[in-house]
Amino acid sequence: MSPSPPLRVVRDVFLHRSLVVRYVLLPAATLAVLWTLVQLYEPEYSRFRPQRLGFDWEDPFHGPPSHNVPLYPPPPAPSEEPVVAPLPEPAAAPEAPLPLPTPSPPVFTPPSIITSGNLLWTHAAQAVRDAFLHAYHGYEKYAAPHDELLPLTNMSIDSFNGWGVSIYDSLDTMLLMNLTEEFDRAMVTVAQANFSLPTNQFAPFFETTIRYLGGMLSAYALSNNPILLVKADELATKLSPIFATGSGLPFFEVQTDTGAPQLRDVGYLAEVGSCQPEYTYLAKATGKKEHFEKADNIMKVLARANTTDFGGMLPTLWNLGTGRPLDSTLSLGGLGDSGHEYLLKQYLLSGKSDTEALRMYLRATTHIITRMLYLSPNRHMLFPSSTSGIPPHDFPSHTVEHLACFLPGLFALGVQTLPLDDLGSVGIDFVSLGAHLSDAAHGQYHRLARYNLSLVHQWAAEGMAETCATLYADQPSGLGPEEVSILGKPVRWLDELDQWHALGQHGSPPGTAPLAPVSASATWDKRDYSIGRFEYELRPETIESMYMLWRMSGNERWREHGLRMFVAIERETKTAAGYSTVWSVGVSPASRKDSMPSFFLAETLKYLYLLFTDEELLPLDKWVFNTEAHPLPVFHWNEAEKAAFNIVA
Repeated sequence: MSPSPPLRVVRDVFLHRSLVVRYVLLPAATLAVLWTLVQLYEPEYSRFRPQRLGFDWEDPFHGPPSHNVPLYPPPPAPSEEPVVAPLPEPAAAPEAPLPLPTPSPPVFTPPSIITSGNLLWTHAAQAVRDAFLHAYHGYEKYAAPHDELLPLTNMSIDSFNGWGVSIYDSLDTMLLMNLTEEFDRAMVTVAQANFSLPTNQFAPFFETTIRYLGGMLSAYALSNNPILLVKADELATKLSPIFATGSGLPFFEVQTDTGAPQLRDVGYLAEVGSCQPEYTYLAKATGKKEHFEKADNIMKVLARANTTDFGGMLPTLWNLGTGRPLDSTLSLGGLGDSGHEYLLKQYLLSGKSDTEALRMYLRATTHIITRMLYLSPNRHMLFPSSTSGIPPHDFPSHTVEHLACFLPGLFALGVQTLPLDDLGSVGIDFVSLGAHLSDAAHGQYHRLARYNLSLVHQWAAEGMAETCATLYADQPSGLGPEEVSILGKPVRWLDELDQWHALGQHGSPPGTAPLAPVSASATWDKRDYSIGRFEYELRPETIESMYMLWRMSGNERWREHGLRMFVAIERETKTAAGYSTVWSVGVSPASRKDSMPSFFLAETLKYLYLLFTDEELLPLDKWVFNTEAHPLPVFHWNEAEKAAFNIVA
């Protein structure tokens, strides 16, 4: 009797040797090898409890930090030569990328029930310091002297000129954390730098200024090491042909050896209006008038621009030849963010002497409050929206970028440092600021004048910060998405605030109450938004705002938000060599991207460290952070400098 069809197939396979090898032996051997590798592989770190944390996240109250170091280092003497500490021999890179370990489920005690606060924050600050060491040592071993680490493949990438941007972005973080050996090794690279580029390569001015120039100037201010000032002056001089436009607003990029700029007729606000603090402080430190003139001219061009149609706020696109705005888009996220940020910071940095910068900031924030802040329909999430068109026919995008989450921190900084309820003390009449605007825009100043202005700014800061934190808490990963779109029919915040005020101001102001997280599986009307871009790029903006809100209010709520974010970063992004960006915040464990931007070292970890440190290492009335979180010291012009630079007080 002939065998059944299935048995016939088996018989035919074993009668032919090649079929036996192909369909039996090879698959069996492959499975055996894979099983052996899986059994042998034990990860060198835990994604939730990394070796360097120094304390147990399950019980953060017991046991001292792994080691006790001063939180703020004494600056070295100016004449002291850096002592170069040898870098430990790097571990050999694996021949092939290791498989990622299966993540442990999160074990976290909600901060709302924590009572041993001081001990918790001491441990948390130590954990952030250890996280920085883990990331920076990984960069040193596998990527230096290139720009950034690729944390999955243990390789490098040159993203910004190839001069080692992660080194420059990390200098002041090392000083704040008292990492003297790492700082001394970094100074070798800085001392040898010549800031040259291949003839066909150009340096992007905005990124080079905020990362390299800002990093060196901040480290100089903290350490008094003269090499840093010499190199900062050298870099700024090489970049100076970038200002050779009709208006003096900078081109996008320049060849640092030939001085040839990449000719382009237009520029975005964040690119052309984000170098003033760096160049102004460089002028103060070096005494060189040419650096001051470049920054001062940008402020004058922005101040002269006709922004009457936009409530005095600066549009996004600018003509570099004429210095005039070209569009009607007002952006609080990418392309515009730091242009608005630097209005306040330029005023503060110069010892509150640049009153025109203050006027521009007040006009911008007034327009934001009256035209660009909205409440979502169900959860009443307070959010900033970019707009297009000329008021009153402007259209909000109702899109919230992660980049825009710097805004609550900016408002909080203004509340702490400005006499918002006594502007007459600095020679400003609030209502008169809008006198040259349209009747409708000027009417908004009268509308706000009924309120305590500092409280309105504080409420705006608190509401936006709570929304930005909630966009983290809502996600399975605990990380914030790159962009969301608010759904339904949002309403303007000021309209709701007026109604709350008219009805007797019962309860919290609209949009400022704490928000409960909502599951990712909930319908859109429960969440009030859809995610447009799921990536998490290790960005600092929300954590920056948590720090500023904490310093403004002293409310532990903001530190607790920050702690949850840090735990999520540890759990979802830590690799054997550093930390990675992720593809989607909507799943846990998150799928990782092979990228660790230098701003993670410069901003994200620095703001976390400052948030968890009880001592105010950088008092906000004495230091001003540039948009890459590099602190610059507040200063005052002396009479000789005013005369040399033609500064009219």
